[in-house]
Amino acid sequence: MIEISIDYEGQLHCSATHGPSGDSLATDAPVDNNGLGEAFSPTDLVATALGTCMATVMGIVARQKEISLEGMRLSVRKEMSGDSPRRISKLEVEVDMPISGDHPECKVLQGAALGCPVHHSIHPGIEVLLTWRWK
Repeated sequence: MIEISIDYEGQLHCSATHGPSGDSLATDAPVDNNGLGEAFSPTDLVATALGTCMATVMGIVARQKEISLEGMRLSVRKEMSGDSPRRISKLEVEVDMPISGDHPECKVLQGAALGCPVHHSIHPGIEVLLTWRWK
């Protein structure tokens, strides 16, 4: 079990500390929800978690198969619902792969991304769209 400590600092700012490493990050409410947008919002972290989890799991598979994914880039666009309750309604993920689309392990890497723990944890009511761009 991993513990993350969160301190509310006022003015809609929080500081979160990762127990095992001591690393920390800040959050702020977004401008469209009473904040100043000075840091990641909590829902931004969900989008970030999806992209970084996909990249990490693909990296694990690539390492096992001795494929270099240096230069891989992911971009995640988050869309919030226009109705109540306020929630993430869509996550659009673009994956720029540093290998060609005819590489024999393309499907394995795509499966790894779709099989990442965060993707499996996202509520089915959130639309997740993936776009792959190959070298």
